[in-house]
Amino acid sequence: MSRERLSPEPASGGPVAPAIETKPRAGWTRSHLLDLDDFTPGEMETVMETAGAMKEVLGREVPRVPALRGKTIITLFYEASTRTRASFELAGKALGADVINVAAGGSSVEKGESLIDTVRTLQAVGADVLIMRHPSSGAPYLVTRHVECSVINAGDGWHAHPTQALLDVYTMRAHLGELRGRRVVIVGDIAHSRVARSNIWGLAAAGAEVVLCAPPTLLPAGMRPGEPGPEEPLALPRVEVETNIERAIAGADVVMALRLQKERMQSGLLPSIREYATLYQVTEQRLALARPGALVMHPGPMNEGVEISPAVARSLQSVVDEQVANGVAVRMAVLYLMARGKLS
Repeated sequence: MSRERLSPEPASGGPVAPAIETKPRAGWTRSHLLDLDDFTPGEMETVMETAGAMKEVLGREVPRVPALRGKTIITLFYEASTRTRASFELAGKALGADVINVAAGGSSVEKGESLIDTVRTLQAVGADVLIMRHPSSGAPYLVTRHVECSVINAGDGWHAHPTQALLDVYTMRAHLGELRGRRVVIVGDIAHSRVARSNIWGLAAAGAEVVLCAPPTLLPAGMRPGEPGPEEPLALPRVEVETNIERAIAGADVVMALRLQKERMQSGLLPSIREYATLYQVTEQRLALARPGALVMHPGPMNEGVEISPAVARSLQSVVDEQVANGVAVRMAVLYLMARGKLS
């Protein structure tokens, strides 16, 4: 199979950048991206390499290619979002697609329209790719049974946020290269974090060693110290669980802080925000226990002074802004692979 060429979008009166080539999409058969729990190392590598090509496109004087010209991408968000929604919109437009944003507020959802009726309407108006965020875990899976367009999960309840995990892996690889054997520590509200779950799967596919650190009440059931194990094995790869943050961070290559998702919590899980910050905030002193130059990451939005200190958030080790920038390239890669894959 020959390599594909991404031709630049011609600019009126401006120079045309040379086309770039991506590796063949061998084995890429996905019509939907719902989570990373069934991702193979080969699929992970395909996304990473395609994202690298998209990063080159974004670095051009005219950061556009017509790869998805004539395609319609619709974002449907039932929850607030800044980073994910904006980066998907930029990604779609950079690939030449038409992008339409639909928010639940102000739409027929407020008149009582069901999720299924809404997505059928969006497909009827011409959606080729539907990007959705919903507060109920599993909502994107349900939608795939009722539409023929591609569906991308941009976050469903506590369950998954696959493109965030892909951009996190891409950012780590940009600094660390091969992730096999690297120690990645995720600190914070693990129990309510769809980012943590997808990162566990994505990092497992990349061969990293994952350490989860949180108070016992903020760990998923079945992972809490002293608690009887579940009757059925947890549907997660093997990870290390540590409730002491100093022991968790010791020797880490990456430290990722997560915010407290108070909107998803039941009362009584924490004595106070102040106590949590005292025991689990990623501070300069604690970060010093990691490997020299360890990366500091956060999926955002950050609550500085709670899960991460302002000094660490703005340190030279922080790649938080880079994560946001890489999100556009990674989401371009996902859109390109899925939309083009359906044409093959």
